[in-house]
Amino acid sequence: MTEAQVVERAFRAEAGRALATLARRLGDLSLAEDAVQDAFVLALATWPARGVPRSPGAWITTVAHHRALDHLRREARRPGREEEAVRDLPGPGPPPWSPVADDQLRLLFTCCHPALAPEARVALTLRLVCGLQTPQIARAFLVPVPTVAQRLVRAKAKVRAAGIPFRVPPAELLPERVPGVLACVYLVFTEGYAATAGDDLVRRELCDEAVRLARLTAELLPGEAEAHGLLALVLLQDSRRAARVGPGGGLVLLEDQDRSRWDAARIAAGLDALTRASTGPYGLQAAIAAAHATAPDWASTDWPRIAALYGALARVAPSPVVELNRAVAVSQTQGAAAGLALLERVAGDPRLARTHLLPATRADLLRRLGRRPEAAAAYRAALALVGTAPERAFLQRRLATVAHDARLASG
Repeated sequence: MTEAQVVERAFRAEAGRALATLARRLGDLSLAEDAVQDAFVLALATWPARGVPRSPGAWITTVAHHRALDHLRREARRPGREEEAVRDLPGPGPPPWSPVADDQLRLLFTCCHPALAPEARVALTLRLVCGLQTPQIARAFLVPVPTVAQRLVRAKAKVRAAGIPFRVPPAELLPERVPGVLACVYLVFTEGYAATAGDDLVRRELCDEAVRLARLTAELLPGEAEAHGLLALVLLQDSRRAARVGPGGGLVLLEDQDRSRWDAARIAAGLDALTRASTGPYGLQAAIAAAHATAPDWASTDWPRIAALYGALARVAPSPVVELNRAVAVSQTQGAAAGLALLERVAGDPRLARTHLLPATRADLLRRLGRRPEAAAAYRAALALVGTAPERAFLQRRLATVAHDARLASG
């Protein structure tokens, strides 16, 4: 491994922790970020000759802290800045008491503060907690680099201007703030596991970062059952990641996946996390994922249990996507017609209007019922909305098949 690779690995492992510590000490995200970047530049210049320190993270944090103090002292020498810079200098005393003494968790709650827009929360979390660079975030979410850069600048400015504290909220505020943190982590995972647009079905880097964030959150909030539910969910779903994509990058449906390619260690860890979860939204989704993960093959899947779990999920966290998935599960137990009847209940929901999920699911149920012309029309509707190239190719193949069958039947 080259020195540059050592520094890169250290950056991924330590940058988030160093930044979190500096942000808490300094109260300034931009200053902390610049200082950590400077420390890694120095590491790249000095570690090859002097060797990697015994504790790279401590070295980075110490050097970054010194760089930040140097910056503040330089600012203090500017006319009119003396008083303001003195206020900016971190005090020598201990940090304010917090029920969870972990700087990364503080930073995660800061990034997910409800005063910030959801897209800003995700960008800040990936940049500051995970250490992803701005071009990586832009590429992952298929938005221009300047757009992400502007979101980050505005979000950091809002954190400072609004005085958003670098802390885990007090106990009485945790119930209303934890869901936002968990939702941000799950959003990162879902965009990685089932990308909304682009040439790739799966974005591995986002999946990996989301799993790491879910582990961190569950470890640092051990009493939050839904944090364990989220961890179980992402681990169990991610265990199928490799099998979801064929040799050419194409979509492989769950029923056709080679289950020997599922990650057994991820499944075991997910099932373990599930024992500490609740019957909240993430715990219920994790239980559904567990039913799939423990089925030896497609035919052995416990569809009645999955349908019942979706029914419970619909009561706890009702949404048209939940009903859509419940319709699929019901179709496996009671037939495609029963699933189609459930699907029609959410057909007019505007929240499904911009996604291909509804027409694609409807097309499959119609195909199974032998209603080929209607299935073809639904596949065409799905193709008009689908975002990723692998899903588009899959829907085109299905459309070609049903259209061919419809022509044969009419001839």
